Amino acid sequence: MHTVYGGGHLFRADTAPKLGILARRGFDEYGSVPAEFAAAVGMPAGLAEPVHALVREKLEREPVEDFRIDFEDGYGHRPDAEEDGHVARAAAEVAAGMAAGTLPPFMGLRIKPLNEELRGRSVRSLEIFLTTLVARAGALPANFIVTLPKITIPEQVAHAVETLASLERRLELADAIPLELMIEMPQAILDPAGRCPLPALVAAGAGRVRGAHFGTYDYTAGLGITALYQRMDHPACDFAKSVMQVALAGTGVWLSDGATAIMPVPVHRPPEGGTLTVEQREENRKSVHRAWGLHYTDARHSLETGFYQGWDLHPAQLPTRYAAVFAFFLEGLDAAAERLRQFIAKAAQATLVGNVFDDAATGQGLLNYFLRAINSGAVREEEAMRLTGLSREDFSSRSFVRILERRRA
Repeated sequence: MHTVYGGGHLFRADTAPKLGILARRGFDEYGSVPAEFAAAVGMPAGLAEPVHALVREKLEREPVEDFRIDFEDGYGHRPDAEEDGHVARAAAEVAAGMAAGTLPPFMGLRIKPLNEELRGRSVRSLEIFLTTLVARAGALPANFIVTLPKITIPEQVAHAVETLASLERRLELADAIPLELMIEMPQAILDPAGRCPLPALVAAGAGRVRGAHFGTYDYTAGLGITALYQRMDHPACDFAKSVMQVALAGTGVWLSDGATAIMPVPVHRPPEGGTLTVEQREENRKSVHRAWGLHYTDARHSLETGFYQGWDLHPAQLPTRYAAVFAFFLEGLDAAAERLRQFIAKAAQATLVGNVFDDAATGQGLLNYFLRAINSGAVREEEAMRLTGLSREDFSSRSFVRILERRRA
């Protein structure tokens, strides 16, 4: 559902558990009442109780799904010796997290851009990180990935592939390290000749590219949009993300939206040894709730436009990330289940439910809806089976064609 980014100099073996503690603390302080939390984010009142329960369970069980150790924007430019030390220490902390079992299920490393100016520094950081990690842990963590920022030309991706292949041979790594591309420069959407370079960027990855993540703020800045209007739902961003969807449809490359930059943090801190006034506590509550509402709205916009993953920059954004995803799937659950049952019942024939006409493509879309709902934790597989009449085998096939073939047989 999300990727959390954090500065590489700050990463520790227990970063993910600590982010979970902070997320739960903020949720308890400003969102402990389901109705109040729902009102703050703009969620339908009827979903307040079930979504609130799902969010709390998620924050307790798996608060961080994916983390990116960032040596780019979240880290900045520092002297080489300082960055060398931070990279080596981050790798050592990953090794410690592997031993302690404190790492999130997915994680990776974001290096600096592979342009002429920074390519040497980027490769140096990548080499130090992987060499240190393998020396300490003997392997990479599960689901590890390298993120390439500000990609503009295929040669940058190809250089990353060559670098990784060389390191894999030297470190005797059996599996190829996957890549994800940051699509945050206008040149990655349309090149000077007016062509979309995205397929070529993925092809240059030689089968390693697993994801394409949109960078809201670099992209809008590159178009000359002023800071006041750089937002997730800007029409320019929707255009770029639509191009990403069209260009990468059917490739298996997973898409991710960007981040909400307004953090849900209180405006007042209690003085040392003192407490906040009633007015200050109320101002804190309103500040957090406003930011929660914006983050929830941004996440919903991403979901409604077909981007099922996004970035989070602060632990207090985790409750609203999960709330938006759970509410998105629960809102349409009954209607989707009815359409799915009707479609399956009539096999390959088109069916009319109410005023919505379904065809075969919609059938696959409905199946995808339930697969994503189950995967996110919004709906249990048993509940989806009960609602749709499909079996566990049906869901496992992930294909409407196969489901219909079994029905006909």
